[in-house]
Amino acid sequence: MPTSASFGKTQAGTEVQLYTLTNAHGLQATISTYGGIVTSLRVPDKAGQLGDIVLGFDNVSGYQSPEYQKAGPYFGALIGRYGNRIQGGQFRLEGQTYTLAKNNGPNHLHGGLQGFDKVIWQAQPGTSAEGQTLRLTYTSKDGEEGYPGQLAVTVVYTLTNDDALKIDYSATTDKATPVNLTNHSYFNLSLGQSKDVLKHEVKLFADRYTVVDETLIPTGELRPVKGTPFDFTTVHTIGERIAQVPGGYDHNWVLNAGTGGGQHPAASVYDPASGRTLEVFTTEPGVQFYTGNFLDGTLTGKGGTKYGKHAGFCLETQHFPDSPNQPKFPSTTLQPGQTLKSTTTYKFGVRPANQEL
Repeated sequence: MPTSASFGKTQAGTEVQLYTLTNAHGLQATISTYGGIVTSLRVPDKAGQLGDIVLGFDNVSGYQSPEYQKAGPYFGALIGRYGNRIQGGQFRLEGQTYTLAKNNGPNHLHGGLQGFDKVIWQAQPGTSAEGQTLRLTYTSKDGEEGYPGQLAVTVVYTLTNDDALKIDYSATTDKATPVNLTNHSYFNLSLGQSKDVLKHEVKLFADRYTVVDETLIPTGELRPVKGTPFDFTTVHTIGERIAQVPGGYDHNWVLNAGTGGGQHPAASVYDPASGRTLEVFTTEPGVQFYTGNFLDGTLTGKGGTKYGKHAGFCLETQHFPDSPNQPKFPSTTLQPGQTLKSTTTYKFGVRPANQEL
């Protein structure tokens, strides 16, 4: 069974628990009841040495500091009710206009001022045939952060014995509401050795991406990546063409979903320095590839590590940004009587330097 320990108290005085999942090979994932945050993920490198590969803090106070609140990087957190941006903090649904917080310039981001990343989740540790599990539940009240409907959310983290962190999301509602759930982990497969991820090699299983305006809201165009710095259909390092993208990568790629349902590949990442690999599979239609462009060294994380620009990358599996205002995008509306189900798997490994992704 997973083990638990205190992670400190919130500013409101609530005790926060930290659960550690361990698999048959010694990999470990630690998850906080505050925000459902993956605070640590220890996986082996090519020498067999376990190392932590996600950005975060040593206790819950780090996730509540004024500096962190101002920067808003959402390290490792569960994101909801709506991951990514909604234009103008507004959407119409079934003839009614709903107004949300504008917490990202003129737009709404990641569920608002008090999104799922800042709430206490109820935790139930357990085991399954695949490995140790942590079941987290949270009920978002009707009207919370401006969203309609009471939304009951369950997220199950499983650290599988074949070296993957699997995340199963499910939700039900009593009123029609937009829902887009994801996890916002920042990965650095050489964390502790490398200050940035620019030499990581990336492949994205996507032939198109959603073009955005200057506030990162999609224009509606799904543009082919071919011939652009967004083309990761073949392997490129993160740093190779990032200067050609104003501000860096922070875009939604339209995944080439496989046939037959189930999970399809989203991304493969390889770090030559550590030999570590990360493969991402998901049932979602998109993935936000973000390269830590807004990190500026003001945040000091685990073990005194300063997180500067490009200190980590995110692969946030998702429906597309601003879908409630984009009728041509896959719908994010959940209706009463329906159950949202979504799965994403982050699989870890190592490989020889001469082996292709």
